[in-house]
Amino acid sequence: MSADGVWIRQISSDEIDIFRRIRLEALRTEPSSFASRFEDWAVLSDDEWRRRLNDPVFIAFSGDEPIGMMGLLRQRPAKMAHRATLVMVYLRESFRRTGLAGDLLGAVVDFAKETDILQLELAVSAENPQAIGFYLREGFSEVGIIPGGLLDGDREIGEILMVRRLVG
Repeated sequence: MSADGVWIRQISSDEIDIFRRIRLEALRTEPSSFASRFEDWAVLSDDEWRRRLNDPVFIAFSGDEPIGMMGLLRQRPAKMAHRATLVMVYLRESFRRTGLAGDLLGAVVDFAKETDILQLELAVSAENPQAIGFYLREGFSEVGIIPGGLLDGDREIGEILMVRRLVG
């Protein structure tokens, strides 16, 4: 996928430097948007970074520079293998509100459909109305909330659970 020097592709397990660069940027610049902490990821070994690429990760590039990402975690049990969770969603601030987030999600959805995933799920901070609005515009529905799903110091933050069916 390419437009105006921006393109999207799934990275492979030998591209840990690209993954590390954009993941740490995301955690550093938007710490309240993620359940993970920068400090936890910054110390990972190369083998651990590589292992985390066993599940698909899609990166948006501007030229050779990674500017965004989305990951997909498929459920493992056979009766749940038709479901996957959208994770590690990030787009550099200067590329937001350009349609690129929708393109990135489109690449993930295409992959999901090709691999017989029927349902995408996610959890988003209740304090992130821009992300919630994006997901609603992209066909996700709110299906619940986890009160206190995230702890930020001593603050409890709710997580909104959202689902998008990929069939009928």
